[in-house]
Amino acid sequence: MTPRDPGVVIGEAVELDLAPAKLPSRALAFALDLVIVGALLTAALVVVVVTGVEVDVALAATIAVVLAVLGFVVWPTAWETLTRGRTPGKMAFGLRVVSDDGGPIRFRQALVRALAGLFVDFGLASGVVAIVVSACTRRGQRVGDLLAGTIVLRDRVPRSTRHPTLPDPDPALAGWASTLQLAALPDDLALAARQFLARAGDLAPEVRRTLGEQLATDVAARTAPAPPSGTSVEAFLTAVLAERRRRAA
Repeated sequence: MTPRDPGVVIGEAVELDLAPAKLPSRALAFALDLVIVGALLTAALVVVVVTGVEVDVALAATIAVVLAVLGFVVWPTAWETLTRGRTPGKMAFGLRVVSDDGGPIRFRQALVRALAGLFVDFGLASGVVAIVVSACTRRGQRVGDLLAGTIVLRDRVPRSTRHPTLPDPDPALAGWASTLQLAALPDDLALAARQFLARAGDLAPEVRRTLGEQLATDVAARTAPAPPSGTSVEAFLTAVLAERRRRAA
């Protein structure tokens, strides 16, 4: 079993069966958000005019900057933070922004996406940069997604997860597992280990031993400290994945 390029893999090494959103649906969602923001801002401007406020050149420039910040930064940041990745436009088209590890988007990530949208993807480049970069990335990510570590998924696709049942971790390894350094363990290797453990009982004994040792060697090279002496390959892999899942939770 060779580790393969995963889709979206969450902390417990489960691959989400959700497709990245395509450029047309993302563009339509973005356009709908702009229409909504534009309508709200137009209403606000009408109120300003009705109240008799005189608008000179300096004030007009200030209003333009404020409108750009509200539309491109405040609106998406607030919605994506409070709704876990969904603006009204994304809701309408069944899209959601998530962290590239499958977890919910955080405020910092939403803010980075929005600022990159204003200064790189959309605001100053009229969407050209966003279109080109999205077309060139495997998951359709624009610059804001790459900087923030996020991905936009088609949330209306029926949810399923390739989530095989794993054996329970050895309680005797819990103390050691709590000290593990897991930052260098890549998602694809964790996913391969999970798939191996779920199917180990169906493998021929020699294949099971060889494959388990190979995966354990790869995992051990990316984690520390080493497991206690005498720990079996499968107990080691199970404990690592269980600790990874615990921390993600």
